[in-house]
Amino acid sequence: MSVLAAFLGYYDFKEWAAIWVPVLLFCVLIVLLVTAMRQMRPTKPQQIKPEDSPKIAWDDIAGVDEAKDELREVVDFMKDPKRFKALGATVPRGILLHGPPGTGKTLLAKAVAHESGADFFAQSAASFVETFVGVGAARIRRLFKVARKHAPSIVFIDELDAVGGRRGVGDVSGEKDQTLNQLLVELDGFNARGDVVVIAASNLLEKLDPALLRPGRFDRQVFVSPPDRAGRERILAVHTRAIPLAPSVDLDLVARQTSGLTGADLANICNEAAIGAARRHAEQVVAGDFDTALERIVAGMQARRGLNEQEKRTVAYHEAGHALCAELLPAVDRVHRISIVPRGRALGYTLNLPEEDRYLKTREELIDYMTVLLGGRAAEQLVFGSVTTGAAGDYEVVTALAAAMVDEYAMGTRVTLRRVVGGVSAEATMRLRDEEQADLADGAYRAALGLLRDHRRHLDALAAALLEQEVLERADIDRVLADLPRPVAGAGDLSVAATERSD
Repeated sequence: MSVLAAFLGYYDFKEWAAIWVPVLLFCVLIVLLVTAMRQMRPTKPQQIKPEDSPKIAWDDIAGVDEAKDELREVVDFMKDPKRFKALGATVPRGILLHGPPGTGKTLLAKAVAHESGADFFAQSAASFVETFVGVGAARIRRLFKVARKHAPSIVFIDELDAVGGRRGVGDVSGEKDQTLNQLLVELDGFNARGDVVVIAASNLLEKLDPALLRPGRFDRQVFVSPPDRAGRERILAVHTRAIPLAPSVDLDLVARQTSGLTGADLANICNEAAIGAARRHAEQVVAGDFDTALERIVAGMQARRGLNEQEKRTVAYHEAGHALCAELLPAVDRVHRISIVPRGRALGYTLNLPEEDRYLKTREELIDYMTVLLGGRAAEQLVFGSVTTGAAGDYEVVTALAAAMVDEYAMGTRVTLRRVVGGVSAEATMRLRDEEQADLADGAYRAALGLLRDHRRHLDALAAALLEQEVLERADIDRVLADLPRPVAGAGDLSVAATERSD
């Protein structure tokens, strides 16, 4: 009887397990899923409100006159649309500001909003991209829906490349492509949008999807370039309005010293100069404060590392080699300051001062520049008979410049009129390119050795003055090199001749 009861109980348990075990497992899965969802970052809808009208006027922006002229038309349209519509004109559907970082793209968008009096909606493209598919597209729809309700308005999308990159590249989940598709749809739907203008900014125009760049979406593409010398002086004047300047401050000289820097860099220099004056408890900012700020921005903070006598002597000859080659070559910018005071990662530096902004360089001028870069190593080899690791940065620039001369500018002697596209070449062509690059760098090094060997007395005098004073200004350089002859031929001519003789 007991055996029969146990047998029946066994079959009751199997029936119960077959029914309830799947139910229990399903409940456990539900609990685990709820727990995991609670651990994830919530994706609440982003609150979108128009910003206060930015207090940025046209007068607060300098050095980008061409871009301002392009955007003034948009402001005029939003202020007086009837004048344009009477002639059948429509406001540009989208304006894409592109160029290097720090050139003032965001400031230009804010100036448009301020001058036009329109509501300003600023969003970073990175804020559209989410882990969950569809969230970014929903945020784009909400942004444009709110902007249309507040028309006339301006939608500014910063760092457009974060969401506008080429579709199908590196997007596993599909969220980025779906977000971009929604942006394209919104840009195409502008016929019923009211007075809404989209301004976008990007530093990487070449990475954007072609569908974004076609007419009808971003009708205007405005390149915001770094300012020229006159533009830099005006930018400095804008950023020093609230700074008490001493009569010794020459903004034109500061503008000449900052060739290639952007508006953001210049604003940083003005701020660092003011901080340096406040640190000295001074009432005015003097020229020395700008020199110190420029050194800090370009070369880095002054380091406290101590060099032994041999290292100081090596650095002095290294920097003297750079400076002397620059003085002997007429195509290279004149030396403004030489220092053997360690700053940042550099143990010393030579600062060249261009007389004017240059946008084109000849083959001979580039070789002269490589000669100056290799002048430090050549001086070490000539004086000490050995070289150090101090010229690593010079080697890197020379290598990149020689590669660009052969691959991009077709300035070789054997590989000419052929530009490398995509880095794909036949093995024989690659070998020839490497030989061309080596010839350019080696020729520049031989030219530097020849120049320093012929003017060894001036090299020693310049190094001795550096060891004594640590920093030489332009007047000190003129005094030390008062009897230095100025050759007519550049190192480009010398290195070409040396290469031809070796061939």
